[in-house]
Amino acid sequence: MTKTTLSPSRKSILITGCSSGIGLSAAQVLHKRGYRVFATARKAEDVARLEGLGLESQQLDLDDSRSITAAVDWALERSGGTLFALFNNGAYGQPGAVEDLSRDVLRAQFETNLFGTQELTNLIIPVMRRQGYGRIVYNSSLLGFVALSYRGAYNASKFALEGLADTLRLELHATNIHISLIEPGPIASRFRANSYKKYLEYIDGESSIHKEAYQSMVGRLTKQGAAVPFTLPSEAVVDRLIHALESDRPKARYHVTFPTTLFATLKRILPQRLLDRVLLKVSGS
Repeated sequence: MTKTTLSPSRKSILITGCSSGIGLSAAQVLHKRGYRVFATARKAEDVARLEGLGLESQQLDLDDSRSITAAVDWALERSGGTLFALFNNGAYGQPGAVEDLSRDVLRAQFETNLFGTQELTNLIIPVMRRQGYGRIVYNSSLLGFVALSYRGAYNASKFALEGLADTLRLELHATNIHISLIEPGPIASRFRANSYKKYLEYIDGESSIHKEAYQSMVGRLTKQGAAVPFTLPSEAVVDRLIHALESDRPKARYHVTFPTTLFATLKRILPQRLLDRVLLKVSGS
């Protein structure tokens, strides 16, 4: 395998979910670092705002195959048919007890967090194969390897995402295409606010056996500022992303925040019954 090292000024990257939070920070930081950033967002007004920040931007809805294909065509036309990296960041969290999640709600969670993300990735892989190099980074979560109560749809989508990413890393081992997972814990972003909207839209909390637990959950989702200790700004994720993009030996996994590192360790050393007790306490269950 031949190593290909490019200076930041020659690198192009497509990023999903750039309307706010991690995606927006990644787009701005990498742009300042000399990357050619193709920033995408689902809503037209967010695309316009990104363009106002001086970023090349395009609408991309991970629930829509035509939108995915159009965004890839747009980026490749601008880049001359090459792409150094893809940062799969676009996602949302659907709250709710598993028994309150309808099939349609679960499907919607997977359409964005898994199916659309992997469809996009599969369009980019042949480009990277032809050019002989590339970096694909998935933004996963602490909840990609441990489960917390009332986050079942999101837990499942991120567990599945990690399974695909791990498999893809093995299948591309003989190429110069590197696959990395970033696993953030609590990050300051609009994630909780967006999750609260999904809760109101799809979960009938008043009629649920979990009504009391939902009241506590709503307090966490609507709390101003950091809801839990050890919350870091989105730039902490971007720091790991830069390593995944620029290191000669990028890691398979990057933990972000103390809770992620802690639970990765506890998952290795604790019996499942004892780990469940810890997770129940953390979940507020």
